[in-house]
Amino acid sequence: MQALNLNPSRRHWLRLGLGLGLGGLTLLPAARACEFYTDTLRVTHPYCHATDPGATEAVVCMKFDEVSRSDRLVGVTTPVARDAEIAGALARPVVDFLIPAGEETWLHERGTWLRLTGLRQPLHVGRAYPLQLDFEHGGTVLATLTVDYPALRFR
Repeated sequence: MQALNLNPSRRHWLRLGLGLGLGGLTLLPAARACEFYTDTLRVTHPYCHATDPGATEAVVCMKFDEVSRSDRLVGVTTPVARDAEIAGALARPVVDFLIPAGEETWLHERGTWLRLTGLRQPLHVGRAYPLQLDFEHGGTVLATLTVDYPALRFR
């Protein structure tokens, strides 16, 4: 019969502390990475795919939701590109991109997207770059543009 160890080892204390610490994480609010807010809406996860050297354009995707008042995206600036425009099925200037109240609106590759033009450098996987979004009513959001793996190309 083994005697009860009343003098716990350092390993026991480490396990106990780790267990209590991880258990306490459930009490914390969920992380809100890649979310940016104005007074009128939320912008979620602005991203683009990595670009090849010499590329002059990049497609930016993001979601707008929690829209309390209809707003318009009226400007986009980033140090990695000379200009930006809305492209895709509903091609139009950035100053005319409506974000209706009470709806989710997407800029994504299979519909309407934001295109950065005049890239000043290749966009590399895992990097993040400043992205300023200007809204008619919501003001300016200083967001982060994250770069994902290159888009798959099928031939």
